[in-house]
Amino acid sequence: MYSDHKIYLGKAGEKKICIYPRMANRHGLIAGATGTGKTVTLKVLAESFSDMGVPVFLADIKGDLSGMCNPGTENDNLKERIARFGLAADGFRFQAYPTVFWDVYQEDGIPLRTTVSEMGPILLAKVLDLNPTQTDILKVIFKIADDEELLLVDTKDLRSILTYVGENAKEFSLSYGNMSKQSLASIIRSVIALEAEGGELFFTDPALDIRDWFQTDETGRGTINVLECEKLVNNPTMYSSFMLWMLSELYETMPEAGDQEKPRMVFFFDEAHLLFDSASKELLEKISQVVKLIRSKGIGVYFITQNPRDIPDEVLAQLGNKIEHALHAYTPAEQKAAKAAAQSFRANPAFDTYEELLNLGIGEALVSVLDESGVPTMVEKVGILPPQSQMGPIDRVLRQSFIQNSSLYAKYSEEIDADSAYEFLLRKASEEEAAAAKEKEAAEAEKERQKAEAAAEKERQKAEAAAEKERQRAEAAAEKERQRAEAAAAKAEAKAQAEAEKEAKRKQAAVKNAGKGVASSAAGTIGREFGNAIGSSMGGKLGKKIGGNVGASLGRGIIGTLFRLK
Repeated sequence: MYSDHKIYLGKAGEKKICIYPRMANRHGLIAGATGTGKTVTLKVLAESFSDMGVPVFLADIKGDLSGMCNPGTENDNLKERIARFGLAADGFRFQAYPTVFWDVYQEDGIPLRTTVSEMGPILLAKVLDLNPTQTDILKVIFKIADDEELLLVDTKDLRSILTYVGENAKEFSLSYGNMSKQSLASIIRSVIALEAEGGELFFTDPALDIRDWFQTDETGRGTINVLECEKLVNNPTMYSSFMLWMLSELYETMPEAGDQEKPRMVFFFDEAHLLFDSASKELLEKISQVVKLIRSKGIGVYFITQNPRDIPDEVLAQLGNKIEHALHAYTPAEQKAAKAAAQSFRANPAFDTYEELLNLGIGEALVSVLDESGVPTMVEKVGILPPQSQMGPIDRVLRQSFIQNSSLYAKYSEEIDADSAYEFLLRKASEEEAAAAKEKEAAEAEKERQKAEAAAEKERQKAEAAAEKERQRAEAAAEKERQRAEAAAAKAEAKAQAEAEKEAKRKQAAVKNAGKGVASSAAGTIGREFGNAIGSSMGGKLGKKIGGNVGASLGRGIIGTLFRLK
């Protein structure tokens, strides 16, 4: 409870054990085995922070923190504890606290959402359980989304850009390096598996504005924001990544505050071991960095777990306020862990810390807090105060009334399907498809045009060929007729020439014959005269007759021979 401007946690004998508000943002640890009273301690701290006007966030793992919105009721056990601690004199009273219920699965609380972009590639890779190579590819995908000005809101957006990059891997590899289609397909499968586990409900708009948790009621008490985690914790990876995202959001959203009189907000991380199980080195470094630096933003972080060894040493060293309920140490490993937990306290000479840690009763704890100077106090065995609100859960009807009457319900109840990467890429694909269809249509039209032109050209060539054939046929016919005419003319000419030559030969022959006759007659006459002369000289009348006949024959023979030779 909040008393005398301090967080009154419990009593060590008659000594009040309190946490100074200005030291509350130095973080803390609530540890202990199951059933030792961790939930009561968490409620007492959360109520105290609320009473001093500090908003609180806490995860309800078992479903028994919803009773904070209802006042507690007295029973014999509580009556005895109130009397033992003398709480009546300190103003202890049962009361309800301003409570807002949230639920990632949108069933038992106001829908709590964020976007893929706000989660970021490192945490998202953890949620998706990606290997180092796939994680690097996811980082590149986020870089491409930034460069292409694509908003990643929900899982549809993430699947769309993964598919888009896969379909254009060759082009993107030139600027962003090789991204195999097999790796991209593996990431897509992980995204689909996440959707099946409720991721499609968580990654969407409207995303949580973390500043809505920084509210107080009309009396100035801080709002207690309760996240329903009974279902969420069944997906440990999702739960731890979500919680780390909220821490990161608080760190990135809040301005530097330095040391203040009280925290701006206190964050309780139940089942904290889930945050560190199987965490990569990169993730552990991020957690450690956030825990170290978030204190300067005025945010206190309290880890709740069963054993301090669940928290890495570099984180455990940042937790100034330690509350450890009983630890079981039945095995050598458990005994070693219990001794380590006992040695982490500043020793108290009044008792053996290790023995006390093993023998604490329900509602008792070993406590060391930071004093006003920030120095850890000696460990004390403390009886923890009872809570002022109802122990255990409220019924569903009452819970729903608180949910719907919250001022934040109207803001977050309805999902908004933002115009983001999925819609953009869908439009782009549609536009490209329309452009491709238009191009195809133009190609078909061009093909038809070319076909028509080809047909027309073919017809033209056919007509030209027919015309040429007809021309050639006419020319051939004309040539044939010319040749026939020429042949006829040549034949007629040859015939005429032959007739002329025949006539000439006939005439020549006639002339020749005539000449021959004349010559022969003349030759004969000359021969006869010559013969007569010779015959007369030879002997009279008979000689003259014989010589004339021989001379005539000889003259005609000579002339005939001459004509033949000619």
